Amino acid sequence: MNNVNVLGVCTWLSGRFGVDLVATRWVFLLATIFGFGSPIIIYLILAFIKPRV
Repeated sequence: MNNVNVLGVCTWLSGRFGVDLVATRWVFLLATIFGFGSPIIIYLILAFIKPRV
C-alpha cells in the first residue's frame, strides 16, 4: 500500500526530509482527525508547491 498517492505530498515530504513514509502519513492523518492547525489547507498548498515529476 506504499504506492498509493493522492497528490504525492507525503511521499515528497518523506523523501525530502528522510522521514519514514508511513510516519508522514500518520502525522497528516492524526492532525486532520484532531484538528491541529489546518492540515487539509497545508496539504493542498504543499501539493501546489512541490515540484512535478
